[in-house]
Amino acid sequence: MRKQKYVSLLALGLGVTTILAACGGTKTAPSSASSATTAATDDNFTVGMVTDVGGVDDKSFNQSAWEGLVAWGEENGKTKGVDGYDYIQSNADSEFVTNLNTAVNSNFDLIIGIGYKLQPAMQDVAKQNPDTKFAIIDAVITGENTVSVSFKDNEAAFLAGVAAAKTTKTNQVGFIGGQEGTVIDRFEAGFVAGVKSVNPDVAVKVEYVGSFGDAAGGKSKAAAMYASGIDVIYQAAGDSGNGVFSEAKDIVKADPSKEIWVIGVDRDQTEEGKLTLDDGTERNLTLTSTLKGVGAATKDIATKTMNGEFPAGEVMTFGLAEDGVNLTDGQLTDDALKAVNDAKQQILDGTITVPEAPEK
Repeated sequence: MRKQKYVSLLALGLGVTTILAACGGTKTAPSSASSATTAATDDNFTVGMVTDVGGVDDKSFNQSAWEGLVAWGEENGKTKGVDGYDYIQSNADSEFVTNLNTAVNSNFDLIIGIGYKLQPAMQDVAKQNPDTKFAIIDAVITGENTVSVSFKDNEAAFLAGVAAAKTTKTNQVGFIGGQEGTVIDRFEAGFVAGVKSVNPDVAVKVEYVGSFGDAAGGKSKAAAMYASGIDVIYQAAGDSGNGVFSEAKDIVKADPSKEIWVIGVDRDQTEEGKLTLDDGTERNLTLTSTLKGVGAATKDIATKTMNGEFPAGEVMTFGLAEDGVNLTDGQLTDDALKAVNDAKQQILDGTITVPEAPEK
């Protein structure tokens, strides 16, 4: 039976860590789905990660997950490879089943799937391999050899919307998503609601690239938005979001008088907004970033599983109350920061309920 669990992530952003209780023991080969959930620790425990499209250098979702797994490996004396920890990159949705089966055949003790798009493939592969443990990020799968992790992205996106509305000088802001779906719906819905909570008259333009791995497409969408007068864009688009940063920097390099911003996603994307103008002036176009404890969750599950504490069948949900999502201070004005912090407190108090799906 699937169980719902709310757990606290203790830190977010770069270098995230979680404090975990450890227990000793000797790993035994599982002989059934139930015994697969109680395997104990030894030096041979391995973890494999299957990425969504975009790869571990997407400077966003996949990269955050990989950083968490690398941190786990370093802390536990593991090496990259099938004898420690590794990733298999998916370059297309059609590769999910093949990559998951490759991970199974590589005898990884725990296989972590990154992204909701892996859900159907992962559910099937997990059912076919009850002696292997599976964890999915941003979706739900069922079975006693599975654990699922989801985030209240809409709450962090709401704060981003507040920040955008308090920053825009044109009363026009934009949202660029990667590919439509339940998860990105939360980002869009939260952002729009946050903007409108500050000023209902601020126009919000919503566009989707159609892919999380199309930086050129993201750049094109951003070019059209900025040309229309939009001065703040929140991108929740994986590698496609890198195109938004690229376009913003190209615009400002060509005309330094332009005041435009990008809001980062999933990790602190301050670095992606940095640029040097022809006169040597340094600028940064990252207004703020929504944070999502993907790396912390990946590390948490790997550690718990290695220690014989695999949270079998659980759905672990992280929001503002659990320190699972947040917003960086970035370059927000004092006024914007106050508005963000006030909104955050109201969400925690229950005064504000953030929608999970866009209005149709």
